[in-house]
Amino acid sequence: MLTKRIIACLDVRAGRVVKGVQFVDIVDAGDPAELAHRHAAAGADEIVLLDITATHEGRGTLLDTVKRTAATLFVPFTVGGGIRTPEDAAAVFDAGADKVSLNSAAIARPELIAEIGQSFGAQAVIVAIDARKSPNGPIEDAEVYIAGGRKPTGLRVLDWAREAEQRGAGEILLTSMDTDGMRSGFDLELTARVSAAVQIPVIASGGAGSAQHFSEVFTTGKADAALAASIFHFGVTDSRALKAELRRAGIPVRLPC
Repeated sequence: MLTKRIIACLDVRAGRVVKGVQFVDIVDAGDPAELAHRHAAAGADEIVLLDITATHEGRGTLLDTVKRTAATLFVPFTVGGGIRTPEDAAAVFDAGADKVSLNSAAIARPELIAEIGQSFGAQAVIVAIDARKSPNGPIEDAEVYIAGGRKPTGLRVLDWAREAEQRGAGEILLTSMDTDGMRSGFDLELTARVSAAVQIPVIASGGAGSAQHFSEVFTTGKADAALAASIFHFGVTDSRALKAELRRAGIPVRLPC
């Protein structure tokens, strides 16, 4: 049985890790290199760094921050934000990333997914989907947002997840904007529907607050991996303690050395 992955996320703005609630009310959480090293040492299987204002500000990824963070790591490292071309992706890989995460740019030009995959492999291309449901609406109406959750696209989440897979994405990073930062649990229904719609791994994001939430998203939500930020940054738990609880619950995870 494949193990489930625990991923620590660093949302970076102006070179600092920040965290908000439902994409607003942002507070400072620390230095990205220091936090990445701490989370990896505590047992996180992977680290994701998202430059959350690069697209909104119309600039490229903060490569110096990527280089400094990559230098501290010994686990797979994904970087997203401001990657609009294969050349942008190449620069991020050169700075030390193992994978790139595409969001707004992939929607603007879906061919970008295949272009990067052809050069670096599909396993190195993650398509991030920021999803918001309509109040009392069906899952089928859940909509994709871009630009750090600022702009609706009119795209339906399930449709875009399927297209991203068809165009060569290696994984889907699914963030529920409705549950993000709430620590009340992942959106299990949305995650399960996206997981059923594609054959590639789905990373669940948004709402982690306890080991039970992770257990639920791996079982009911059918996620292959789960990502969290604030519970790690602010000392609620770490990956080592979380994985121990998941193992006791029968969830297959890789225990840290």
